[in-house]
Amino acid sequence: MYRFLAVAAISTLTACSAGQYYNPEADEQLTVGTVQKEIHIGMSGAEVAEVLGSPNIVSTDENRNEVWIYDKISTQYVRADAKAGILAIGGGSDVIASAGASGSQASGATSQRTLTVVIKFDEAKQVRDFAYHTSRF
Repeated sequence: MYRFLAVAAISTLTACSAGQYYNPEADEQLTVGTVQKEIHIGMSGAEVAEVLGSPNIVSTDENRNEVWIYDKISTQYVRADAKAGILAIGGGSDVIASAGASGSQASGATSQRTLTVVIKFDEAKQVRDFAYHTSRF
């Protein structure tokens, strides 16, 4: 399973009450499916933080309304060392290893996925709009 890691620190440009609602399990569950299924117009900031966890960046728009940005990245790697007969597959802190036949070649591959979610709040501090972008390379 892919583990998403935060790639940006929480911005100190504005005071954000989301820190009071930090949910570490939600940080691990941030996926496009979660956003599509759980996030909707009219939610409070507390409800968003309950579902998605703490945002990476908090800013304000041209009307001084809060904008929360979640920017996550996951890396999966596969490395095979034929000489030692070791195959390692993992992402984040999870590694699966197995022994195999000996040889003299080593190879590896890495792939990454990104997910950026932007949530815009209105004057009443409820979700007025949200968007997301995902990529894999």
